[in-house]
Amino acid sequence: MRVAVVGAGGWGEHHARIFVRREDTELCAIVGRTPEKTRRRAEKYGATPYTDLDLMLERERPGLVTVCLPNEDHYDLTLELVRTGVPLLVEKPLVFDLTEADTLLSEAGDTFFAINFNHRYAEPVQRAKALIDAGELGELVFATWRFGGEANHGNSPHANLIETQCHGFDLLEHLVGPISALSAHMTDKTYGAFSTVALALDFENRAVGTMLGSYDSSYAYPDTQRVEINGTRGRLVIHDTVRALTFSKAGDPVEQRWHSTYFDDESRSFAGTFDRHVDAVLRALRAGERPPVHARAGRRALALAHAAIESHATGRTVRSIPWTGPTRS
Repeated sequence: MRVAVVGAGGWGEHHARIFVRREDTELCAIVGRTPEKTRRRAEKYGATPYTDLDLMLERERPGLVTVCLPNEDHYDLTLELVRTGVPLLVEKPLVFDLTEADTLLSEAGDTFFAINFNHRYAEPVQRAKALIDAGELGELVFATWRFGGEANHGNSPHANLIETQCHGFDLLEHLVGPISALSAHMTDKTYGAFSTVALALDFENRAVGTMLGSYDSSYAYPDTQRVEINGTRGRLVIHDTVRALTFSKAGDPVEQRWHSTYFDDESRSFAGTFDRHVDAVLRALRAGERPPVHARAGRRALALAHAAIESHATGRTVRSIPWTGPTRS
């Protein structure tokens, strides 16, 4: 399958790395905004550089286009691409504006339109999902998400909430179930944006939860990303997405722990979660199936973020945050 990557930035290099190394894909093109930077990236991976998207599509005719642009610059180019009908895999966040999200989904129709919520593909997360689905935790009662690191400054005062904590919204709903209500506290004390947020959650299954997300912390801290899910029969903790999973049964002081083995470098790599997602994306695309994580999941995370913004602005809990789309991803 011929694949074109739109974006020549840092995470965009992982897009190029994945498709040039696979035996079942050919990285045919890199599209960027800066000619020299785009040329260097394309030369590094043996692809053709383009600064004209339409010209690339005409000449290369890719079977899949992946998009990795600056977080607040997703809409215009993604809209142009969905109108061509080419299968897409886009980076999170989908966009910052709900109207724009709805336009993208409406224009895409039944076109293959995937979003990269790669945390779902971490080994600890997949093992956690299996434990929950097998009933090992019993009835889920509460869940917590914490994710904090250095600032990624942007134009939006809610950049942290929309572009980074979207992973938290998606993963908690993936593991626990739909969020039915939330209330929010936020602070802009450090540099003017709402760089740290604390949310209280209700789930449809009557569990409760919390989210703490920050751009005023450091990725150097141990457990800067931590997910805890507690049920009537047990508790699990995901440490730093890929580092470890611990599981304890209620009343048992002996803890079970998964960690990557000596030779298993792949499962301890955060970038490797994207490789795993691409495996699933290509299987679905070749089989004519819907994406494993449809772009509608990006719209859902954005809706939850906007509910948090509304809650903070009004000082009230926001309830009834409906899922939009024919099926949940």
